[in-house]
Amino acid sequence: MIIIIMGVAGSGKTTIGKLLAESLGWEFSDADDFHSPSNIQKMQKGIPLTEADRVPWLEDLQTAIKQWLQANKNMILACSALKNSYRDYLVVESDRVRLIYLRGSYELIKQRLQNRQNHYLGVELLESQFAALEEPSNAVYSTIYIDISSTPTEIVDKIRHDLNLAVS
Repeated sequence: MIIIIMGVAGSGKTTIGKLLAESLGWEFSDADDFHSPSNIQKMQKGIPLTEADRVPWLEDLQTAIKQWLQANKNMILACSALKNSYRDYLVVESDRVRLIYLRGSYELIKQRLQNRQNHYLGVELLESQFAALEEPSNAVYSTIYIDISSTPTEIVDKIRHDLNLAVS
């Protein structure tokens, strides 16, 4: 199974993804690591990515997801996946790729980004993230919606419960 932890910057995708992977004994990957150096430079300067910037990134992510599925790997992927078209591209097998949407208010996420260190995406891009966000429809995928105001441990426990991934 591939679990995609999605949401805007600052919603906790990496934190939750790493904790979930650790709790399950699965591998973790961050979609940020698939960005080109030019994309990272743009984001460091507070410049939102264009659709053209995202195409190679999405292609690389889809290739990785297909390889993980082919190898029967259980993976957690932290990925913004802000638009329906991106999710359509990444969820290559709806029975084996699941979406977890980390949902929170603009104010809470802005506060988190202001406190975050050592990351190239800062608060200056949050508006564009919320503007680009198309909340996932549960009718398309069996998306699990998670309120990010809970603690990371509570969030991981809820994900495990909702996906029926028993605590070992």
